[in-house]
Amino acid sequence: MTVKARNRWLWVVAVTLTILMILYQRATGPTYPKTGELELNGALLEYKLLTSFGGEADAPVILKTTEGGISGQITYKRYKSYDDWTTVDMEVTETGLSGSLPNQPPAGKLEYYVHILADGETISLTDEPVIIRFKGAVPGSVLAPHIFFMVMTLLFSWRAGLEALVRGNDVRFFTGVALLTLIIGGLILGPIVQKYAFDAYWTGWPFGHDLTDNKTAVVFVFWLIAWIRLKSKPSHRFWVFAATIVMFIVYVVPHSTMGSEIDHTKTNTEQSATD
Repeated sequence: MTVKARNRWLWVVAVTLTILMILYQRATGPTYPKTGELELNGALLEYKLLTSFGGEADAPVILKTTEGGISGQITYKRYKSYDDWTTVDMEVTETGLSGSLPNQPPAGKLEYYVHILADGETISLTDEPVIIRFKGAVPGSVLAPHIFFMVMTLLFSWRAGLEALVRGNDVRFFTGVALLTLIIGGLILGPIVQKYAFDAYWTGWPFGHDLTDNKTAVVFVFWLIAWIRLKSKPSHRFWVFAATIVMFIVYVVPHSTMGSEIDHTKTNTEQSATD
C-alpha cells in the first residue's frame, strides 16, 4: 500500500471514530432528554422530558397524543433543597398536553415527575424524578466555534494516534494541531461558553469539581507533554498514544457529568422554585 493510500484510510478511520464518539456523546449523559412512549386506550402518547434548558423562559413539558379524555400533572421541586413538592395541571392542546417548569438561575436544577390521569388511573411517565438543569443562553457565535474546535480536537487526536501507530512522519504535525484546537476550543472558547451558561469562567480544579473543566485540563496536559516530547525527540510516540487514550476516556465519560449545580441545602434560603 502506498503512503497516499495509507493516509487516506487513516483519515477514514479517524473520521469514523470521531463520528461514533460524537453520536455516543449525544445519546448519553445528564443532558440527554428522557424519551419514551405509552399506549393509552389504543392511542400512542409520546414524550421527551428535558434535562437541560437554556434561556430565560420557562422550560416546556410537551406530550403528544391523539387520545382525548386524559389530563396531566407536573410535580416538581428544586433539586437538593428542602422544598415541598409543587403540583400544577397541564393544559390540553390539539396535539396532546402542555405544561412548563419555572425558570431557575444558571446551574439551578429542578427534579420533576409527569403524571397522566386516564380512566381514573394515575400513571407516572418515569419511575424516578427527572432532573433538569437550567443555564443562560449561549450565543451561537460562541457556541458554534466552540463545538467546531472541540470536534477538530477529537478528529486530530485520533489522527495523531493512528499516525503514531503506523510510525508515520506527521505525528508531530497532527499532535500540534490537536493541541492548538484544544487550546482554542477548550481553554479559550470553553470558559466563555461556561460564563454565558453558568456565570463562571472555570468551575474545575482548584475552584470546584466540574468534571468537564477538569477533563479539559487533563487532556491539555497530556497533549502538551506529547508535543514537547516529540519536539525534543520525534521517536517519543508513547505520549501520543497516552494522550489519545486519555482523550478517548474523556469522551467516554458523558458530557456535563458532575457539572455546575446549586445546592440549595447549603444556601441558607427557603425561596421556592416558583419564586
